[in-house]
Amino acid sequence: MRKPYAPHEGYIAPARRRSMLPLVILGLAGIELFHRVSYDLLDALLREDAPEALDSFYMGATPLSLAAQLFSFAFLAAGVLLTARLIHHRGLASLIGPPSRLAAQFRAVFVPVMLLLLALEFLPPWWSLSTVADMRGLASWTAFLPIACLAVFVQIGAEELMYRGYLQQQLAALFPHPAAWLILTNLIFGLAHWNAGAGGAASFQYVVWAFFMGLCASDLTARSGTLGPALAFHLANNLFAFLLYGEAGGYSSGFALFLFPSGSMGGAFEDQGVSSYLSWQLLVELIILLLMWLAARIGLRR
Repeated sequence: MRKPYAPHEGYIAPARRRSMLPLVILGLAGIELFHRVSYDLLDALLREDAPEALDSFYMGATPLSLAAQLFSFAFLAAGVLLTARLIHHRGLASLIGPPSRLAAQFRAVFVPVMLLLLALEFLPPWWSLSTVADMRGLASWTAFLPIACLAVFVQIGAEELMYRGYLQQQLAALFPHPAAWLILTNLIFGLAHWNAGAGGAASFQYVVWAFFMGLCASDLTARSGTLGPALAFHLANNLFAFLLYGEAGGYSSGFALFLFPSGSMGGAFEDQGVSSYLSWQLLVELIILLLMWLAARIGLRR
């Protein structure tokens, strides 16, 4: 009988050599410390030399500020690589899987998932250009597109290296049952997306969405034995989120082609909530995740 997660055994093999729980806890603490110190230094540098750019950096409402914000995820990637080397004696190749297989699997997943997301745009609820507050010039948006795509790749690459690379591998080496490392990895991934400034209900829904998004990425990683499918899955989702729509002057709207009035995003689902912590919008977004995962499975043929 075919085992769907058989490739995962080879993928986590390098993690088995130093897989003690105290080392994983130490590793996570080291990554968090490196990440925090790097951002504190960047914050201090901006506050000293360019205080007017500080709020812009964290807001990400312009192309340059959002690009800078996403490129700063390189600090997270550096922390993961440094921790893996110093604590577990592992390099980049052991975290991502065989590069040639990774590249082929990346292409196999990225194309169908992007096509699915584009196709979903033709389904209701439809929106009208009359509701758009502003639209970036197509020429300038296109010219900045390569930098935007690279910045998004740095962001998702750092997160995948951290969660589906380092953390999933080390937890799977400790806890052989898939339920353990699937749930633990993505509980941590989900909680990392908690936004205290967004309010309890909004943050809860984002954490739930992130948990299931991570669950899909972890499953694809286990089925493929490389980080390629998770990178493709995450990249397609985030490119779609960053490049097409945003709120005028809103957080992370710097790359958006279409800018809607502030507070209007998700208006099709307003007043349809099931409770303060659950909503039809969340349900729709989880269904879209399921469809993306199925499209990725078809691309992988696993």
